[in-house]
Amino acid sequence: MAAERKLSKRKLPSMYDVARLAGVSQTTVSFVVNNVPNVNLPQETRDRVWAAVEELGWRPNAMARGLSLQRSHTIGLISDEVAISAHAGKIIQGAQDAAWAQNKMLLVINTSSNPDIERVAVEMMLERQVESLIYATMYHRPVTLPATLGHVPTVLLDCYVKDRSLPSVVPDEVQGGRAATELLLQKGHRRIGFINNVDPIPATLGRLEGYKQALAGYNVPFDVRLVCSGIISAAEGYRCTNELLRTPEPPTALFCFNDTMAMGAYDAVKEFGLTIPDEVAIVGFDNLELIAAHLRPPLTTMELPHYAMGQWAVQYLLEQVDNSYHDRIQHTIACPLIERKSV
Repeated sequence: MAAERKLSKRKLPSMYDVARLAGVSQTTVSFVVNNVPNVNLPQETRDRVWAAVEELGWRPNAMARGLSLQRSHTIGLISDEVAISAHAGKIIQGAQDAAWAQNKMLLVINTSSNPDIERVAVEMMLERQVESLIYATMYHRPVTLPATLGHVPTVLLDCYVKDRSLPSVVPDEVQGGRAATELLLQKGHRRIGFINNVDPIPATLGRLEGYKQALAGYNVPFDVRLVCSGIISAAEGYRCTNELLRTPEPPTALFCFNDTMAMGAYDAVKEFGLTIPDEVAIVGFDNLELIAAHLRPPLTTMELPHYAMGQWAVQYLLEQVDNSYHDRIQHTIACPLIERKSV
């Protein structure tokens, strides 16, 4: 134990220690380690410096190095609840993989939707000389941003500002709704119920529009009686399914706003004594694997492109770092279909 305490208290090596061991100045060490161009140093001197670095196990101060080079090789990601959400954790994975592939580090701060934490988080990121910022939200929505956010290249992920003054990447909600409905139409269904969210967010409006577009593409009239809306919950999915199945011409298929509502739809269909998918086909949205993969039968659903959005955000920012012109692209990414056994 005494030896461990002695080791833990040992002073970490410094640039001064490297310079003394190599027999050079600290300025020379800095030139070598930072690979400063146009500095005429003999190779033998460079070799001595690197040998001293290796022998001492010295690591440069990354922040100080970033200040001197005006590059921190760090991208900041500020999220409301993404960092603690299994639902959208792939955003971080996609961003991190894309950053790491370009030798960049991703610095993540979760704000729990607290505006004060959000403001401080932006300031902390800027103090640490991040090269660019990603601002991400747990679900697709408009946002109001801290005023300091635009001081470095910034992209919004799963959100947007109403005046579209910053670039953003979001799911293609219309395409997702259309693809889900087209799958049911391709299987021969013509009475397709839509269980929608009641909140007027982009996903609610976009998925409904996609549903309508798919019906029109197959010359199936839109019937408002086949649309039932409620808050996002299994209980509301159950309620809406009950209402739709009690209509004079009940649907033979259901497109649900998300997998949670589809879970409630399963219960209602089975209480009616009907089987899935033989008598009622069901498609969900989000690909919440804890729900979708474990329902019986497993749920066919549309997946939100979280990983792809994280990747795109980082790749976009890396393209902008050396450009004086920053476009304001509003990019959408298609939602993939995850086929299981409910259709």
